[in-house]
Amino acid sequence: MRETPTTPACLYQPGILDAPPPVARYLWFQLTGREVDAAAIKEALTRVTPLVDGSDVVLGLGPSLVQALGAEIPGLHEFPDLSAHGVKVPSTPGTLWAWLRGSDLGDLLHVTRKVQKALAPAFAPRHVVDAFRHAWNDSHGKDLTGFEDGTENPEGEAAEEAAFAHGLGEGLDGASYVAVQQWVHDIDAFEAVEDQARDHIIGRRLSDNEELDDAPESAHVKRTAQESFDPEAFVLRRSMPWMADMQAGLMFVAFGKSFYAFEAQMRRMAGYEDGILDALFGISKPVNGSYFWCPPMRDGRLDLRRLGLGTS
Repeated sequence: MRETPTTPACLYQPGILDAPPPVARYLWFQLTGREVDAAAIKEALTRVTPLVDGSDVVLGLGPSLVQALGAEIPGLHEFPDLSAHGVKVPSTPGTLWAWLRGSDLGDLLHVTRKVQKALAPAFAPRHVVDAFRHAWNDSHGKDLTGFEDGTENPEGEAAEEAAFAHGLGEGLDGASYVAVQQWVHDIDAFEAVEDQARDHIIGRRLSDNEELDDAPESAHVKRTAQESFDPEAFVLRRSMPWMADMQAGLMFVAFGKSFYAFEAQMRRMAGYEDGILDALFGISKPVNGSYFWCPPMRDGRLDLRRLGLGTS
């Protein structure tokens, strides 16, 4: 069992800290009624809670859902539209989000059905993305471009410090604020780039993942160097490749103790600081973006006290 001075392991959804699974399914749900029915929402959340162990199923609630329940979570707000300098960084607010983790997509289908039935009729599925690990090794997986993903992820206590809220009080400590973006890769464009220019897009050599000292300021690793922000902007990335029909890309998922670190990195990528765009936009683009609050755990179950559910 993991222990940390600030956030005991029993307080967070453990799947957030665990390495990405062999396969995963991302589910977005929306409310079905034209008018908000807080009682029906609470009943649905009460039914789904036993299915959410925080390990095989990680759950996040959107700002509008928290508001519909008459609750307030410090620092929770909608994903901002960060489009700038000719690139789109869209905001697509979400209501309820689930990350299903496993080793077999067939099993995840059955879990999906259980979650869907528990949430009905108050909620209905809006979007589903299936993802997978690619070229996995002992420490990291690879993006579909072949580059390692998550090289600079914090580890151990540093990961817990970056990913989970602490010092906010009962029902809040151990929670995580997650940013979710689906990126679509232009793999043809990437493959058409010469080797050195390709490495300069990321700022690392594809062959050995070594960071390049001579990479341009537009290189992705320079745009997002977490220690270069003030204050430092560390997130715990749990991104995974996805594909559907002939499209493919990366489900970018970043957990944090707040949304500060993600927004600081995304604003710099979009050129807000100095007008320099992240070179990544030349081969990939985000098509959605949403924020969710992942509640903490209490006695092995979701702690929803801050939403008016469960005992105090």
